[in-house]
Amino acid sequence: MRNAHKIDSPTFLSSEELLERLCSKTFAYILEEEISLGDAVVRVARDNMFEFFKILKEEAELQFNSLSSVTCVDWMDLRPDRFEMIYHVYSFFNHCRLRVKINVPERKAEVDSLCSLWSSANFMEREVWDMYGISFKGHPNLKRILMYEEFVGHPLRKDYPLRGKQPRVALRHPEVSNSARDMSRSPLVQIKTLKNTQESI
Repeated sequence: MRNAHKIDSPTFLSSEELLERLCSKTFAYILEEEISLGDAVVRVARDNMFEFFKILKEEAELQFNSLSSVTCVDWMDLRPDRFEMIYHVYSFFNHCRLRVKINVPERKAEVDSLCSLWSSANFMEREVWDMYGISFKGHPNLKRILMYEEFVGHPLRKDYPLRGKQPRVALRHPEVSNSARDMSRSPLVQIKTLKNTQESI
C-alpha cells in the first residue's frame, strides 16, 4: 500500500461561519464584528494588529494566505480617530474573504507594516503613506510611490487644498526630451535628443 500524507480538503466557509471560527481563535483581539455587503468584517486594536494578522495567516483552520488590498479612509472630524485603515485578506483554503478595520489617530498616524507576513503589502503600504501620510513601522523601503519625492503633503487627505500648489523641481533629465510627434507614437518612450548632429528623430 502506498504511503501518502494526509492533506486536509479545502472548505467553503460562509461569512457567518468565518466569524464564528474567528471568534474561537482570536476573540481577545476583536473589538467589533459584523457582516457587511456579504463580507465578514472585524475591527481590531492598532496595538494588536500584527499578532492578529499573524494568526490569520498561520492558523491551520484559517490560512489567510493572500493580502488583497490595503487602503485608508480619512474621516476628518466625523470620528474621534481621524483615519481608518482597511485590509482585505483572502483564504484560498476556506474560500472566504475578510475585511479588517483599524482606527488610527491623527496625532500618531502609524501602524505596523505587514511586509514580513505578505510581500504584497510593500507597494500598497507605500501608496497609503504617499496619499494619506500613514507611517508603517518596520517597512523596508517606505517612500513615495505615486508622487515625486519633493511633493509636499498627502493629496488624498480631506484637508489637502483643491488648488494645492507645489514647489518647482528641477528637470531630472534635461538631456532627454519628447516632442508631440514622439508622444503620439508612445507616451512611455523617451527619445534622446541628438546634439551636434543634423540627424532628426
